Amino acid sequence: LSLGQFLIMIYLFLFFVVVSNADFLDNITCRRNFGFCHSGACPFLTTRIGTCINGKINCCKRPRAR
Repeated sequence: LSLGQFLIMIYLFLFFVVVSNADFLDNITCRRNFGFCHSGACPFLTTRIGTCINGKINCCKRPRAR
């Protein structure tokens, strides 16, 4: 195995790791916006602010206290 082939294998491995985790990038965005992932409609007194798991479930947020 030459160095070039080894580097290509590492590059492909890292590429597939990033692609496989792309479904959960919206989960991270939801959490950063102080939301939570919830299947089905958002609970009472919460607002839908996005999606989680690549659009499969809702990202909901509680209203902020004033």
